[in-house]
Amino acid sequence: MNQQEWLAQQFEGQRPHLRAVAYRMLGSISEADDAVQDAWLRLSRSDASEVENLQAWLTTVVARVSLNMLRSRRTRREQPLDVHVPDPIVDPVDGSDPEHEAILADSVGLALLVVLETLSPAERLAFVLHDMFAIPFEDIAPIVDRSPDAARQLASRARRRVRGADPIPDPDLNAQWKVVEAFIAAAREGDFAGLVAVLDPDVVLRADGGPVSGLSKYVRGAEAVAGQAVLWSRVDLTYKRVLINGAAGVVTFLHGRPFSLAAVTIKNGKIAEMDFLADPERVAQLGLTVLAD
Repeated sequence: MNQQEWLAQQFEGQRPHLRAVAYRMLGSISEADDAVQDAWLRLSRSDASEVENLQAWLTTVVARVSLNMLRSRRTRREQPLDVHVPDPIVDPVDGSDPEHEAILADSVGLALLVVLETLSPAERLAFVLHDMFAIPFEDIAPIVDRSPDAARQLASRARRRVRGADPIPDPDLNAQWKVVEAFIAAAREGDFAGLVAVLDPDVVLRADGGPVSGLSKYVRGAEAVAGQAVLWSRVDLTYKRVLINGAAGVVTFLHGRPFSLAAVTIKNGKIAEMDFLADPERVAQLGLTVLAD
């Protein structure tokens, strides 16, 4: 085995960790893979003999690349998107893909990723690296061009926002499914009262329809969300249970084709948050057709 082959083998051992870091930073599977690939290119062109801690070195590279991507993303968007749902990780209910399990090792739900979208790039980096991967602020500081104390403040601000906005879901998956099935049954029948009964009074619904006019929505409150579900009950949708980021979720099909998917956050036995992805292009990229049967 030559040096390059050995280096490639070492890198592959780090890939799951690097993808996990990049996914939390970017909320995009494709961008996360791009960041990891960029790290490999930089490693392959570097003198690896000078790298004392490969994981730390690669994590720093992925973090820097992700930070630049976040900053570039903000610059490209002249007007902030009203609703943006990050890329979900979808699995059938009978088991997760091992690669997905590696990315979701600490159960990062879609609701948390939605909150992370509201942070500044530097806040997001400091929070992800420190709170999710226990990287010390002394190592984070050079990445964001701040002092360690300033990096600590970035993470602290991010932490307060996450705690204030991210609902802590019920952990029992079977209990989650009971609530989801009650919602689906009521939605199919257009049962307004049945829908309200399974919704938290302050439930939030986000729908990201991408460029399709009328599909993107932000709705708050049980009656308003139930009203939206009743409207959609008039459309001939088929519902399929799936795991979304390790939690209960639903994919809808229209005329046999994937139409949308919803991550459902259940708190105290009620639906506290629903995050819908209905952007046709992004939905098509998720390979959901195999779930139609």
